[in-house]
Amino acid sequence: MTDAEQDRRSVDALLGVLALGSTGARTTEDIFTGISQPMPTGRIYGGQVLAQSLIAVERTLTAGRPVHSMHGYFLRPGDASEGLTFSVDRIHDGRSFSTRRVQAYQKGVPIFSMIASSQDEDPGVEHAATMPEGIPEPESLPSDAATAQRLHPLSRRLLTDRPVDVRHVEGSIYLSPAPQQQSSQAVWMKMRCELPDDPLIHRASLAYMSDMTIQESILRAHGVSWSLPGLKVASLDHAMWWHRAARADEWLLYVQESPNARSGRGLATGRLYTRDGMLVASVAQEVMVRVPDAANAPDAAGRAV
Repeated sequence: MTDAEQDRRSVDALLGVLALGSTGARTTEDIFTGISQPMPTGRIYGGQVLAQSLIAVERTLTAGRPVHSMHGYFLRPGDASEGLTFSVDRIHDGRSFSTRRVQAYQKGVPIFSMIASSQDEDPGVEHAATMPEGIPEPESLPSDAATAQRLHPLSRRLLTDRPVDVRHVEGSIYLSPAPQQQSSQAVWMKMRCELPDDPLIHRASLAYMSDMTIQESILRAHGVSWSLPGLKVASLDHAMWWHRAARADEWLLYVQESPNARSGRGLATGRLYTRDGMLVASVAQEVMVRVPDAANAPDAAGRAV
């Protein structure tokens, strides 16, 4: 299989995951079903559930009232070998805003819970933070997948099979720890192949991408690489605000920083920009981070990242 065929296959697989089924049943909630991406780790990637939950919410909204913000909590690890059920509660529909609550279930228990707000497009005041200057072009940077051959086979598959092309401006931290006291990074990313023109697909794809690499600003602050034996990282919650429409199959710069870490938790924030500097979305995520005592850690050789 050629690289182009592999890219198309991975993106088409994601589109299949986003194509939720409708049971047609509705009592007080709307019910949808979905499949999971196969994952080498066996655990569902959090960005997948974010994207699917957004799709479920927008299936219950009137046209022209897209989601502008969401706040969600990851409650339990998801099983990538199992399907999911999504229940959407139509909490409120006003003249300009709508509010929805969605929960993702596996085996009868919720694994993710989210509240989202949507709004009609209205005129108003406008400003935006500017994109950092001096960022190298994505074509000048190596793709993460291109460096995957140095990784453990499990980690290699995570990078080569995913539908997103990711390129670290400062270099990745899969194997080598970052210089300490650098609690920020910038990452270029885009879907590997062209997506349909449906704006909902692009919003959901942005949600999918938003959970990718943002945790690394916390690790960089402490000179920790993903390959550190005993390192445990898990997303606890996730918030996202969509500011302006953009295509997820064109290069986006994800600027990330970590303002705080304490008590086994780290906070990471991010901003997504188009290549020409338009601010597309803002993200915040709190992460469980448990770093072992490096002095007593076993050899990292052959361990997955």
